[in-house]
This record gives sequence, C-alpha cells and structure tokens, in this order.
Amino acid sequence: MISPTPSPLLQPGQSLARGVARALLGFDFVSLPEFIPAPGLRVDLMCMGSKAEIWIVECKSSRADFQTDRKWQGYLPWCDRFFWAVDADFPTDLLPDQTGVILADGFGAEVLRMGPETLLPPARRKVLVRDFARAAARRLHGLRDPGFSAISSA
Repeated sequence: MISPTPSPLLQPGQSLARGVARALLGFDFVSLPEFIPAPGLRVDLMCMGSKAEIWIVECKSSRADFQTDRKWQGYLPWCDRFFWAVDADFPTDLLPDQTGVILADGFGAEVLRMGPETLLPPARRKVLVRDFARAAARRLHGLRDPGFSAISSA
C-alpha cells in the first residue's frame, strides 16, 4: 500500500525526483537519481527511454534552489531533452523557455512543457547508455550485497 504522506527520509528534491521517476515509467523511461554523466557533473535524475533516449531532470524545490543553480547549462550536452521538475507552488515563469517543465510531487508528475530535442552524438549516447547500465547494476548489487559492494566499488 502507498503511504498517503511523503517519506520523512526524503528531502524535497528527492521527493520530486521520486514522483518524476514514477510518472516517466508511463513514457517507458527508467531513471537513476544522482547520476554522474561526466566528472564534475551530477544530475538529479538521468532518464533513459526504450530507444536509448536520454533525458535529464533537475529538481528544484524553491526559488532560491533554482536561482543558485549555476551548473544546469553544463548538463545540456549530456541529454536529448532537459527538464526542470518543480512543485505546484514553484513560480514556473522563472524557468527558461528553452527547457522542459514537469510539475511533480512525491507520488507522480505531469509534463507541462516538453524540452526541445537536441540529439546526442552517437558516440556520447553509447558511453552514456553503458554508464547508465553499469551504474544501475552497481546500485542493484549494493542492495543485494551491501557489505561487499562498499568494499569493492571504486
């Protein structure tokens, strides 16, 4: 049974990421939170579709959170589409027009505006798909064998 209240262990951005991940399953996208596409970058949610489409979703829980984000444009070369995920109280007029917008809470989400599509170069897509798969497998292994995974992961 789904709890009627968000988990107290989740920060607001993590709650938004959970709702987005749930909703994007309906688009046949799987998601990994806190994914590192390249050294020095960490995206809130990296999402991959059934045809290896790559979407990045940055979750912003407040105006201040958005206004202090100076890295988001560095994420654009690492995805086919870029989105902001915000809650119902967020002033969406602050978000750049050339980006997608997802309205979310801890339980689901709705795409309000699709981000424009800028296809990744094939070589970069190949690396991202491989890294996504390896990160997902490493996290699954960590759930299955936490003691060993902590020792063996670099």
